[in-house]
Amino acid sequence: MTGYPGPALGLLVLSKAPEPGRVKTRLCPPLTVAEAADLAAAALLDTLDAARAVPGGRVLVAVAGQWSAAVREAELAAALSDTTTCVQRGPDLGHRIAAAHHDAACLLPGRPVLQIGMDTPQVEPALLAEAAGPLHRGAVDAVLGPATDGGWWALGLRDPRAAAAVAGVPTSRDDTGERTLRALRTAGLRVSLLPELTDVDTASDATTVARVAPWTRFAGAVAGLPALSPMPVAARRC
Repeated sequence: MTGYPGPALGLLVLSKAPEPGRVKTRLCPPLTVAEAADLAAAALLDTLDAARAVPGGRVLVAVAGQWSAAVREAELAAALSDTTTCVQRGPDLGHRIAAAHHDAACLLPGRPVLQIGMDTPQVEPALLAEAAGPLHRGAVDAVLGPATDGGWWALGLRDPRAAAAVAGVPTSRDDTGERTLRALRTAGLRVSLLPELTDVDTASDATTVARVAPWTRFAGAVAGLPALSPMPVAARRC
């Protein structure tokens, strides 16, 4: 694990193996299924870099799909080498989220857990560490990061088993974030909101996020796709 020692924290990355035809299908068209999968792989690699660099963090990756069929398989294998992986389980996304947090509670006992997906490659270690701060201080029981499309990009819990409260919240709706916040508060949790971010679902989202974070693998992948608007890519950060 990289980074300086810090408060113990579980970083839960909910992901799909970037298999062509199984990820980022809302980008097709204008992208091909292979291009969409490569963009998803770049986003996941950036996300793993950020999570692995959080001081005091332990990374748990809850995955759906087969890594062996993923694009950038070798890069992903290297990035996953110092993480713990588990298989997503449950009939729908809400229940898979709750199950992944339950697994995190078992595998990383005593740690607050911050969950992110693979759709916000612009996240940086400092943002994730700051998001977990209120959980460590005991100021709140949960943090929720709203997304510009009405969903959410991060869910942090002092006790990850409390994610059972959101198992029944419908996902992929423009009121998913609002419903999630209500479910957490109805369960008696004190909730603090994180900064709003754009997650990548559409071609417009992809160009927006690439512009915000030009140093990322994701931005480099976007710049190499003729179907998306060309944009200059700044030098990668060290």
